[in-house]
Amino acid sequence: MVSIRYDVARNKIRDILSKSKEKNVDVLQKVVDFLYNSFDKYSWVGIYIVKGDTLVLGPWRGKEAAEHTRIPIGKGICGSAALTGKTEIIPDVNKDNRYLSCFISTKSEIVVPIKKDGKIVAEIDIDSDIQDAFTVEDKMFLEKIADMLKEHI
Repeated sequence: MVSIRYDVARNKIRDILSKSKEKNVDVLQKVVDFLYNSFDKYSWVGIYIVKGDTLVLGPWRGKEAAEHTRIPIGKGICGSAALTGKTEIIPDVNKDNRYLSCFISTKSEIVVPIKKDGKIVAEIDIDSDIQDAFTVEDKMFLEKIADMLKEHI
């Protein structure tokens, strides 16, 4: 894996999405795969879809499947982001009592809600095996990606 610049990555994701105007899991999987393969510090990437009062794991890429494939809204870091609609950056997951552990190797996490018509419809969840891996640039980049994805959920 090789990390690329955020503006280059944003343009590549725009290209992926422009080739598919349909709402489908395939295009979301392509975006997840691209993010996972393009940034060394992203050790697991997934999209959770809101189904009622639960987040349900959709497309993902990582070394192994996440233990938590269904998360009640309001529970854990993912559930908190879905409840508040705000991006969560956790520099050290071991210091956040909301963290629902999936992988012993995970050190930090970012969760970015995907909003459509003012409602949370999904979220991007990214783990890193590096402590304090996520920057303001990651936040801004992923929030733009979330905005691009809303039409495909």
